[in-house]
Amino acid sequence: METKQPLVELLGVHKWFGGVHALKGVDFHVRSGEIVGLIGDNGAGKSTLIKILAGVHTLDRGKILFEGQEVHIRSPRDAKALGIETVYQELALVDNLDVAANIFLGREPARIGGRSWLAILHRRRMEDESRALLSRLRVDVGPIESRVGELSGGQRQAVAISRALYTEPKLVIMDEPTAALAVQEVRKVLDLIKGLKERNIAVVFISHTLQEVFSVADRIVVLRKGEKVGDFPTPELTIDEAVKLMVGGE
Repeated sequence: METKQPLVELLGVHKWFGGVHALKGVDFHVRSGEIVGLIGDNGAGKSTLIKILAGVHTLDRGKILFEGQEVHIRSPRDAKALGIETVYQELALVDNLDVAANIFLGREPARIGGRSWLAILHRRRMEDESRALLSRLRVDVGPIESRVGELSGGQRQAVAISRALYTEPKLVIMDEPTAALAVQEVRKVLDLIKGLKERNIAVVFISHTLQEVFSVADRIVVLRKGEKVGDFPTPELTIDEAVKLMVGGE
């Protein structure tokens, strides 16, 4: 029986886009150190739900609790302030910058004046902290000076996840993190996701590849046409049962 208070809880969430009712009274929660697989067919509402948590969309009805307190997430900045980071399928990396620069992208150490020695110190700090972070995560992306555009798909995904983890978030949302990766690289990304659980970080994991979801998730939530139609500890659900819930047929 689950007794631990959810880190994040969505209660009765509705979202409309014009005449489209994208989410219909959805309840959803995730606990610290828990990996929740969020599955559903195209148009089920998965992306809408995570974008509400990420601050990209605002809910139209319902409420969000964070660590037991009601919060209002109106922007990505609000989400980040709570400790919610999102790794999207598109990654949003800058190919012509190296690994360290991408990990620090948007939060580079502030420079004072135009002195070149300060720039060198800031660069050294970025490299040192990036190496330390990658080491803690047991991530190998090659030399820290490598341009991201030269890395493999799995290495690029690892950089994107590492960038999200630099701020020591409480919740990381993974939107199709293994899409278009080779089998060996998929395994590395899934291992990285499992490692987040060891660090007591909550994870919401979205993937169309159900075998991957079942291999890492503690619990699986199923959406269909904007409604939650299933919420099961992973051992209590089979892939065939999950597919039936997703499509609504026998």
